[in-house]
Amino acid sequence: MRNFRILFVVLFCFALQATAQHIINIDATLNPDAKTLAIKQQITYKNTSKDTLTEIYLFDWANSFSSKTTPLGKRFSENYESAFHFEKDEERGKTTIEEIYNNAAIPIKWERGEAVDILKIIPETALQPGASYTFNLEYTVKISNDRFTRYGIDKLNDYKLRYWYIAPAFYDGKWQVYSNKNTDDLFLTPSNFSIKLHIPPTYSVTSDFDVEMAATTVAEKIVVLKGENRTKAILYIEKNPNFETIETDKFKIITNLENKRVNPPVQALVVDRVVHFLDSKLGPYPHEKMMISETDYKTNPVYGLNQLPSFISPFPDGFEYDMEQLKTITRHYIDNTLVLNSREDYWLQDALQIYLMMEYVDTYYPKMKIIGNLSNWWVIRWAHAAALEFNDQYPILYLNVARKNIHQSLTTPKDSLLKFNMNIANGYYGGSGLRYLSDYLGENILQESIKEFYTKNKLKPIKSSEFETLISKKTTLPINWFFEDYVANRATVDFKIKKVAKQGDSLKVFIKNTRKTELPVSLYGLNNDEIVYKTWTKPIDSISTITIPAANIKKLALNYEGRISEYNRRNNFKSVNGLFNKPLQFRLFQDVEDPNYTQFFFMPIFEYNLYDGVSAGLRLYNKTVLPKAVHYSLEPQFGFRSKTLVGRASISYTQLLNEGSLYSMRYGFSGNYYSYDRGLFYKRYTPYITFSFRNNDLRDNEKQFINLRNVNVYQDEDPNNPEQEPNYSVFNMQYVYSNPNLINYFRGVVDYEISSKFSKLSVNFEYRKLFLSNRQLNLRFFAGAFLFNDTREGENFFSFALDRPNDYLFDYNYYGRSEDSGLFSQQLIIAEGGFKSQLAPAFANRWITTVNASTNIWKWIYAYGDAGLVNNSATGTTAVFDSGIRLSLVADYFELYFPIYSSLGFEPNLPHYDEKVRFIVTLSPKTLLGLFNRRWY
Repeated sequence: MRNFRILFVVLFCFALQATAQHIINIDATLNPDAKTLAIKQQITYKNTSKDTLTEIYLFDWANSFSSKTTPLGKRFSENYESAFHFEKDEERGKTTIEEIYNNAAIPIKWERGEAVDILKIIPETALQPGASYTFNLEYTVKISNDRFTRYGIDKLNDYKLRYWYIAPAFYDGKWQVYSNKNTDDLFLTPSNFSIKLHIPPTYSVTSDFDVEMAATTVAEKIVVLKGENRTKAILYIEKNPNFETIETDKFKIITNLENKRVNPPVQALVVDRVVHFLDSKLGPYPHEKMMISETDYKTNPVYGLNQLPSFISPFPDGFEYDMEQLKTITRHYIDNTLVLNSREDYWLQDALQIYLMMEYVDTYYPKMKIIGNLSNWWVIRWAHAAALEFNDQYPILYLNVARKNIHQSLTTPKDSLLKFNMNIANGYYGGSGLRYLSDYLGENILQESIKEFYTKNKLKPIKSSEFETLISKKTTLPINWFFEDYVANRATVDFKIKKVAKQGDSLKVFIKNTRKTELPVSLYGLNNDEIVYKTWTKPIDSISTITIPAANIKKLALNYEGRISEYNRRNNFKSVNGLFNKPLQFRLFQDVEDPNYTQFFFMPIFEYNLYDGVSAGLRLYNKTVLPKAVHYSLEPQFGFRSKTLVGRASISYTQLLNEGSLYSMRYGFSGNYYSYDRGLFYKRYTPYITFSFRNNDLRDNEKQFINLRNVNVYQDEDPNNPEQEPNYSVFNMQYVYSNPNLINYFRGVVDYEISSKFSKLSVNFEYRKLFLSNRQLNLRFFAGAFLFNDTREGENFFSFALDRPNDYLFDYNYYGRSEDSGLFSQQLIIAEGGFKSQLAPAFANRWITTVNASTNIWKWIYAYGDAGLVNNSATGTTAVFDSGIRLSLVADYFELYFPIYSSLGFEPNLPHYDEKVRFIVTLSPKTLLGLFNRRWY
């Protein structure tokens, strides 16, 4: 065995050269039956730092798939990606280390820390600055299924290998080593690779490395690959590869990215154009080949309408393919050459990618609209969305999170970003920011700086701060504002024109920066929407004045062309003469915000409840695709069954706060007028205020809310219910704690209500646990008590309900709220007692405590059980229980409950069992949208 080790070392030992690169030699044997790679690896680590190293850290990201509790497993759970949690253990990847030894075949001390995907080896002697250390590893990698990250083994038993080998971490005064969290940010410095693969003869290997040797025997195929100055070694080992090579006069593109609507010659022309464009903007690519795969693209696609199926694509043939190749090639061009810390200092890579894409579209598709050919349809072309350019999508998608106050600075570590910010918003904001900076600097200064930065620094470890240093040498204008207040600051950008004063033949303009930042802004002089004057201000930190010539200027505008991703452009206009700064605009259906107009929208609406039947009407509102601070809505409707005008109206103002745990305050007023029974109507008026709190870490789902409201209800008197309380007012104060996650879900509510006739206090706790065994347990506890109750004896209108709350505050979406029988009476809303069986006593006028529990039997089939105590002043305390089967087709949105055994006995034997089945159905599109939002936000 010792002789074999020495022979292995000799075979792979290279004479050390005066180079800063590490040397990585790998001999790997694929076993398709076991789905493993048996690897013998030699690493020559070069200490490029000024420190003496006593330990060396290694990335072992193949082992990040080894269990549900690794940092990667936890990240899947945080993102509500349940496939990894429910997968069988044999489908997960792992690394089994057999030996680690030095060149003398003597074992080296090594260990794993708390992070299972990081290794630490301890050399027998300290590694001096400039010295190299060679060591060897023997290990087996179990390849994970590709369902989790798109890399791994697929259904065809083909292999897409990304993090399949152990690699040395980077040291620059401290070790830049961290766990895999599916953020595509492995940070390796350029190394020289030599890879010898032993694979079955039916497989082929595709890579952007050079093929040094390939030989096939009956038993195996041997392929030797070499690559110099590489930061990654991605391999595709497939039985029927579909990669093609496209030759350009710069380098070769090996790709399997296809588009059936574009023939191969056109595909080649498109790729060639992209390569030449990047070469002109950045400089020569240092490698002879680049591999562009469909997996790469799907991991980071062009988000938007061009993800629609081809048969309904609104874009012309070739455009989608062009954008797909452009985005993927640009990413590889940058990532393979600019060696930045991919987790801590990644923003420049993202920003450059989007900036270059925007420049490419402006060059080759200057008239392309954001919705493509749909902008020509007569039903759409009236909308502002039809006028938006393709590049307008970038600031819009950033503002989607900024106006929800969940945006994050460009320097936020990548593993701390929300999924939407990581994949979309931050890159878009960075790319738009470079356009902002370019317009401010003028004279191609930014473009020249980018090319020089790339040329000087490719294949060398660098920091983005060096980009600032380079630009500052090319201009006398201050640029620190961009890196300090735009890149590193979470604050949004927002300017407004405070006032305009005429001074002879000039205009004195007062401009306010509404944020605590110091940024410049462009000022335009307009004459009937024609630009007659443009200038840039100096960076503004509060209020600044600028004097411009008044000739031919009728209106002033800030950021008129939208080069800045500004939070609110609606306050950017000021008329020189006239009362209104912007004209009014009425639009059918919701549209994208147009800052040039004060917009009003209207649309037909249809709703349903049992008593009004189908109600149809018109909604007048101001909500655009992006959220606003002030929202109002007026919704008059006609109920075709009640033959009455019904509807609702509301207005709210949301104040967002960027600092501290209090991040939002919402003030509002709403009113409703609908039927609550046949021929009977109610009016509800509710002023309210909500305080929202969260942690500084936006990935943390923990939130707290304080809700204050006064609910005023006026009902038609029911002649069949003389004891009814037709009119009442209830002050409601509520505290909500929420921390929803896939593995551990918790929500708690403390609720206090007071009215002239009663006061009551209740608590509601919900807990959901998904165990490592895939068993799920759901628990809910409710307790409520009256502090005083002066309602009439026997009246239960304000009482706690065991299974069906009376909903006197009209909070719940009952389709038939007054029904005692029939299908609508079987609608279930889990509130108060939360029972599923209809038991007696159904109400509690003193106090109630209940526990609701369920656990899964098989996939979406659950067993449930409820138990409780109900106390009434007349009958005392009664113990009740029920149990049954729950079909959770879509949790909390579409569920069926079948009672089995309860205080009534064995319920299937009781008459009219079909009337005892309960259901939960959510028809609200806004509520269903939450299923999507929780994966991205």
